[in-house]
Amino acid sequence: MRLALVAAGKLKDAGLQSLCAEYLRRIQPFAPLEVVEVRDAAAVRAHWSRHAAPTVRVLLDERGEQLDTRGLANWIAQWRTEGARGVHFYIGDADGFSAADRAGADRLLALSRLTLPHRLARLILLEQLYRAASLLAGHPYHHE
Repeated sequence: MRLALVAAGKLKDAGLQSLCAEYLRRIQPFAPLEVVEVRDAAAVRAHWSRHAAPTVRVLLDERGEQLDTRGLANWIAQWRTEGARGVHFYIGDADGFSAADRAGADRLLALSRLTLPHRLARLILLEQLYRAASLLAGHPYHHE
């Protein structure tokens, strides 16, 4: 199963680029992950419309469900068992997603109830996807 992180906007900060690249490198042995940077929210929606079931579409939204790392791993494991071809995580622009967008998503995920800059949300999501993938690969989890 392939994972994708689709984000409106490009990372311009070299430090964040480096950290994101590090987690992207770490996850590759466990799960193929592609980062797709698109221009704006309209381009996010266009990407979304090209990838219907069996690709799972997850919007990052403050109204979404908050999970711990094991919970995220469980979501991914469930989708894999159900035969999902891929899971795409969408990070919108500064205006977030509309009610229609949220209604059309397979799942809504909130990284925090705190307001996070989109570029930081990208880093946090990549790190958590790496942890979830390593758990699913049977690596020990340091909190257990």
